Amino acid sequence: MMAVEKGSAMCDILIVGGDGDLAYRKLYVALYELDRAGQLPAGLRVLALARKPLPTDEFPATARRRIEQYRSKPLDEAAWRAFAERLIYVQGDATSAADLMALRENFLQQPDRELVVYLSTPAAIFAPVCQALAGAGLSHDGVRIVVEKPLGDSRAGFLAINAELTRIFSERQIFRIDHYLGKESVQNLLALRFSNSLFEPLWNHNLIDHVQITAAETIGVEGRWAFYDVAGALRDMVQNHLLQLLCLVAMEPPARLEAGFVRDEKLKVLHSLKPITGAAIRERTVRGQYRSGAVQGEVVPGYTEERDGGDSDTETFVAVKAEIMNWRWAGVPFYLRTGKRLARRFSEIVIQFREVAHPLFGDSGMPNRLVIRLQPDKGIQLRLMNKIPGLEADMPLQEVALNLSYSEAFSGKAEVDAYERLLLDAIKGNPTLFVRADEVEAAWAWIDHIAEGWRASRYRPAPYVAGGYGPPEAVAMLARDGRTWYDVE
Repeated sequence: MMAVEKGSAMCDILIVGGDGDLAYRKLYVALYELDRAGQLPAGLRVLALARKPLPTDEFPATARRRIEQYRSKPLDEAAWRAFAERLIYVQGDATSAADLMALRENFLQQPDRELVVYLSTPAAIFAPVCQALAGAGLSHDGVRIVVEKPLGDSRAGFLAINAELTRIFSERQIFRIDHYLGKESVQNLLALRFSNSLFEPLWNHNLIDHVQITAAETIGVEGRWAFYDVAGALRDMVQNHLLQLLCLVAMEPPARLEAGFVRDEKLKVLHSLKPITGAAIRERTVRGQYRSGAVQGEVVPGYTEERDGGDSDTETFVAVKAEIMNWRWAGVPFYLRTGKRLARRFSEIVIQFREVAHPLFGDSGMPNRLVIRLQPDKGIQLRLMNKIPGLEADMPLQEVALNLSYSEAFSGKAEVDAYERLLLDAIKGNPTLFVRADEVEAAWAWIDHIAEGWRASRYRPAPYVAGGYGPPEAVAMLARDGRTWYDVE
């Protein structure tokens, strides 16, 4: 997306938590795919740091077994042999400066080599890991550090974590990852908006009635109880993924397609969000928690049953009516929705345009919609009204879709996973698709109002049956505005 600001062919990657689920499920798979595509610099090494003892010559075989669990296609043998040569397993404690000093002396002695440190660890140990890196001399200008969410549980929590990071690393060195921003269809939002003269004149409150952003999952907590029962859907999904999508939809055109300019425009959107407080909490937000039901024909337990019973007021579903207080979007609601154990897995953005000024065809017309499908079937639909063929005198209409399917339009292009794009950008030193500190702080400030409002009003989650589209309160929230959720099977 931009000219590389920093980054060289002489680079290594250090994965802290190198034997963890994220490392095997996403990071090594993405790095293998990048290597197979010829995208990794020659000589780049992948150092996996973990506490568990494992002979380094056994690590490639272990990594291969785990990678094959997550790939639908067999590994390319020649590509795997080349990638396996890059893998180095290092036993050690990432919070120990002595252990990291030993790692540096053994593997990182060349002063001209840059280093990407990926913290595939809980945020609780970010600070001690960074302190150990500094103590081992691994915080110099050639080091970039990649951190995963969640970055705190509130604005205050984020600021505390960020203070530890920025005490050792400069903002330029810190890459805060949100994997949604690496999705091909999410990146295409910028191209769709700013490379097509058709849309920009329509992209405002004069012609858009409202926007819906949905990230729906069929899975439940899936063994993440310790994290999820503290975070809930608001902190896990809305604070980062959904607000980032909102920013990309609502932002003004950046002066240039460079990291600073893009992030500046996203920040303006976050600062323009109207706080949700007081009585608006129950009018503009919905909390839900799934009960037992059936998802795609499979009987599944309720949320509390997944941890052997007990009570919990953690939300697994959130719907929010957000408002952006600026000239472009005044009066246009943005409806955000996310939930677990819903009827189907999909992420999409729906731009609904206003109704025609004069209903020439009576009540048979429907407002036009632009539907941007992010997953699982990436594509763009423009839904228009069209006359049904026939001899009827009243000219009946039917909604039809002009459909762009990514898989059909780009059938010769290989699918690129979000982590492939983001890891490659971290190697190159390109921060455009990573989140700046002031963006995270502004997002948390808005979310904190909602979380505090829920606590103050004792707003408990409404139950919903697994396998549906969430609690009826979410439908009622839109119905009060004369609108409905866009759900298409």
